[in-house]
Amino acid sequence: MPFASLSTEIKQYLIVTGNYWAFTLTDGALRMLVVLHFNALGYSPLEIAMLFLFYEFFGVVTNLVGGWLGAHIGLNRTMNIGLGLQIVALGMLLVPAGMLTVAWVMAAQALSGIAKDLNKMSAKSAVKTLVPENAEGTLYKWVAALTGSKNALKGAGFFLGGALLSVLGFQGAVAVMAAMLLLVWIGSLLSLKAKLGTSKSKPKFTQIFSKSVPINVLSAARMFLFGARDVWFVVALPVFLTTQLGWDHWYVGGFLAAWVMAYGIVQGFAPKITGKAQGKTPDGRSAMYWAAGLAIIPALIALALSQSLAPEISIVVGLLVFGGVFAINSSLHSYLIVSYARSDGASLDVGFYYMANALGRLFGTLLSGWVYQAYGLEACLWISSAMLTTASVVSYWLPRQIEVETRIS
Repeated sequence: MPFASLSTEIKQYLIVTGNYWAFTLTDGALRMLVVLHFNALGYSPLEIAMLFLFYEFFGVVTNLVGGWLGAHIGLNRTMNIGLGLQIVALGMLLVPAGMLTVAWVMAAQALSGIAKDLNKMSAKSAVKTLVPENAEGTLYKWVAALTGSKNALKGAGFFLGGALLSVLGFQGAVAVMAAMLLLVWIGSLLSLKAKLGTSKSKPKFTQIFSKSVPINVLSAARMFLFGARDVWFVVALPVFLTTQLGWDHWYVGGFLAAWVMAYGIVQGFAPKITGKAQGKTPDGRSAMYWAAGLAIIPALIALALSQSLAPEISIVVGLLVFGGVFAINSSLHSYLIVSYARSDGASLDVGFYYMANALGRLFGTLLSGWVYQAYGLEACLWISSAMLTTASVVSYWLPRQIEVETRIS
């Protein structure tokens, strides 16, 4: 079907999704570039984790303020601000190699963190405004498609980062990504609908903290869920694959890319796995059970490593299983937050929720570097299992049996 013949809502959804794709591609590539480049320069795992400190910290702040900002000035503007800031962050890394100090890279990562969460909050909130009320099945499918495709592109970004680093070097890779994103940004400025998602009530700044019990509970579960992933995935795993298993940059980037792409594909099918087959949309009980199941996987990987049971196979197979189950958990959460969010000013609720997401990533990233350096990958995996168990317990207080008309088709 030609783009021009599509409805306005579908067109805007596709533009939002395209922006999100392009941003995520550069975000994944940049993360892999920084990890592999500075590991090659001799930085310790903890020092590499510290490079992402401001990236994650400002993600917490941005989600709180960004939701309020989106409700006031429109999600089109917050999305375009995010794209612009990412271009600036990439530009900061084009300075001569001697100027790439820890403080400078941390500052660039801070801008990138702000950009990433403005972009993500805008994309997820925009879906709520483009889907008719009570069309929960459609909402679940659209959120799953957006989230799944984003993660597939993030995986491609991991591979792109490793490949570009090997072929063009650090600065060449950054320059190519900045040029690509600049073209996307110009297109977005010209095509994204003005005032998308602007709240009619103009909420006060004090309303950035959610007063909804379901959103607060879901946010707490999300914090532990993503902390559990990043405590072993962000720094510990790439460094372990490089230093302990002897993988080169191509292998590390390619493997993590394939993992995240497969994870994204599973997310896209989540409605069929958790909703369509049962003829209903999932609720809080679903989130609790899936988190409990996920908690078992890192514990099993840790046990396999402690017994020296083919470490390479244990990591590869374990990570693939973990990725599939984690994808279902993440997709469930992404649907539930958009479903719980108010229709007018959805960005406030979504922003608060992703603040908790960013907080989990912040703690997970810092623990990933420190725990791996001090105690190794097994310890990171046990902490991951404990966090996921906590996420499951917290999810017990989520609402059960959401009464909605299912329109999954």
